[in-house]
Amino acid sequence: MRVMRTETRRVQVGPVAVGGGAPVSVQTMANAHPHDEGGLLRQIREAAELGCDIVRLTVPDEEAARTFRRVRERSPVPLVADVHFDYRLALAAAEAGADGLRINPGNIGGPERVRAVAAAARARGIPIRIGVNGGSLEREILARHGSATAEALVESALRHVALLEEQEFFAIKISVKASDVARTLAAYRLLAERVSYPLHLGLTEAGTFLPGTVRSCVALGALLLEGLGDTVRVSLADTPAREVRVGVELLRSVGLREPGAAVTACPTCGRTRVDVAGLAERVEERLERHYREHPGAPRPHVAVMGCVVNGPGEAKGADIAVAGGDGAFVLFVRGERVGLVPEAEALDAIVARVVAWPS
Repeated sequence: MRVMRTETRRVQVGPVAVGGGAPVSVQTMANAHPHDEGGLLRQIREAAELGCDIVRLTVPDEEAARTFRRVRERSPVPLVADVHFDYRLALAAAEAGADGLRINPGNIGGPERVRAVAAAARARGIPIRIGVNGGSLEREILARHGSATAEALVESALRHVALLEEQEFFAIKISVKASDVARTLAAYRLLAERVSYPLHLGLTEAGTFLPGTVRSCVALGALLLEGLGDTVRVSLADTPAREVRVGVELLRSVGLREPGAAVTACPTCGRTRVDVAGLAERVEERLERHYREHPGAPRPHVAVMGCVVNGPGEAKGADIAVAGGDGAFVLFVRGERVGLVPEAEALDAIVARVVAWPS
């Protein structure tokens, strides 16, 4: 499947290109305390290991700006500073090495303050993302539209864009996030008709892991398949790591990121006498690490089956497969049975065959 991408301008977030035909990048936002240097770095490194390209940190005060500087010096990925209301914090974050800023120009003060932030970003060659959410619209826009409609979100975004364009600042990304699928789709489609700036896709306040994942993937997947979107964040009431895993898999599912570990697993039933789900998850984790370290390595299809009735037959369709019995797995390679391994040894047996593939 090949998605025809809508052409947008290109901006640079550190070494990561956004827009202009660059690969769609995955973002997350750290949720450790903004003064907790160690906690922030742990979350950033874990996200990076899972395939995250850009991480955003909130900068609500001067101490957070100082922490941002120290974290940025040790971060393996570009960092975007999220700033609201106090333009001086945006200036401090830019000076601290931020690779990008996320602001709403309309809520940091008058033209002089917008001019100061734009000048600081221009001097350091960093972009600004205008982030409009359904819960942060201007009162007069809400009054005019009656609610946070798609049209209201886009009107607010274009107002903020105009403030930066008046300063001849054009290294802009835009997001217009609602908390439901329909408005999110409508807002991004409308915005794409009005601007050529790169779009940051997201569905805000999506919810906890399961409903938030489903809602986000429906909305973002539809937009990506239409060719819209240059960078994504799956916003979940969960850990940054889980946001990244969903975001990466979303891009893979629409053909916009290289495939990862090709692991299938049966849904299990009352006949299952082994931990199929646990083994499949551990296989995915180990293989994802292997492919990050060896991106050109072969990616054979691995199947983890738990049923002694259908498992052996289904396993023969994979390159490497196991079919569970009672505390053990039958191991298949290229459809042929090659041995029996205890459940505790199945993970290492599968990974060893993958690493040695195609021998």
